[in-house]
Amino acid sequence: MTHPAWQVSGEYFETCSCDYVCPCILTNMSARPTKGPCTFAMAYQIERGRFGGVTLDGLGFAVVGSTPGVMGEGNWKVGLVIDERATADQEQAIAGIASGQAGGPMAALGPLVTTFLGAEKKAIRFERTGLRRAVTILGVLEQAVEGVASTAKPGEAMAVDNTMHPANARLALAHALRSRLNVFGLSWEDTSGRNNGHFAPFAWQAAAAQ
Repeated sequence: MTHPAWQVSGEYFETCSCDYVCPCILTNMSARPTKGPCTFAMAYQIERGRFGGVTLDGLGFAVVGSTPGVMGEGNWKVGLVIDERATADQEQAIAGIASGQAGGPMAALGPLVTTFLGAEKKAIRFERTGLRRAVTILGVLEQAVEGVASTAKPGEAMAVDNTMHPANARLALAHALRSRLNVFGLSWEDTSGRNNGHFAPFAWQAAAAQ
């Protein structure tokens, strides 16, 4: 696929339907999710970004989906929600980055995706306070996490490192405070406080491809 050189950086966070701590992260996606299938939502807030001559500063997107079992075995269903403020060029750029079609870390997940559920543009609101992260996409997604505080480094969250996660190899450990998802035929709600969450900075880039 032809695309320009690009780079984006900012912060990501997610919740999933696995109990804390998600075995998928700890086993490089070779373990069965704790409830059999898994539903997940990964929200990305771009602080700085450029796709060729297209700036992406301040925009956001969310990758949502489900897997019927072991994540490494594939059969993922995935959809994409893009910030409604994005112009047509920005929308195309984010779609290429989030899907992996424009290269970068998300490209490694491409072979695992069997069904693309579609893309929608919606207003996305991010919140960040201390070890808490939240995102609201009205009528589509509402999720929040709280990092597990480290006693060794007050003010920071405990973390797991050297993972194969596309956002960052180092992920903060977090409890999902709430997860409500209703889009692309995916429906999920949890407010138990027992489910898994993560957050981390992300910095992606890819060279131009002809």
